[in-house]
Amino acid sequence: MRSPAPRTTLVLGGARSGKSAYAESLVEAAPGPWLYLATAQAWDDEMRARIALHRARRPANWITRDVPTALAGAIAESGGPVLVDCLTLWLTNLLLADADLDAATEALCAACADARGPLVLVSNEVGLGIVPDNALARRFRDAAGRLHQRLAADADRVVLVVAGLPLIVKPQGTP
Repeated sequence: MRSPAPRTTLVLGGARSGKSAYAESLVEAAPGPWLYLATAQAWDDEMRARIALHRARRPANWITRDVPTALAGAIAESGGPVLVDCLTLWLTNLLLADADLDAATEALCAACADARGPLVLVSNEVGLGIVPDNALARRFRDAAGRLHQRLAADADRVVLVVAGLPLIVKPQGTP
């Protein structure tokens, strides 16, 4: 007997590791339409081009909503399957807005726990490199690590994508 699909999947990986494409492949087989919650902000031409590439590869029936900071509310309002890309950009937006990261993390975790459909969360694993040389970068790295630990504890499945290859870190059914 096949086990049911995980309700919440956390997909982690480095820059250009293939994590977004992998996350999108998880949901393509699932009934939709999927809600794609995008956290990136197009501050320059290079970022606008990256966002355009992400949008171009998604199926036409996906609904895209830009939520640079209001992620918990968008998840709470959704009634079906959701893909979030990406949590580290969301965290960056909060840091730059001088928001309360602990409160935002709590709200996000609560929204994920109450989500009414499958949920796939994408984030950059940033804790594998050198210690950053400035306080803001260290604060970001530490906040991302804490966020990932919180979400991974509650997720049904956690996947680390390396060089386009998914490595199951937390199989479904693992506490």
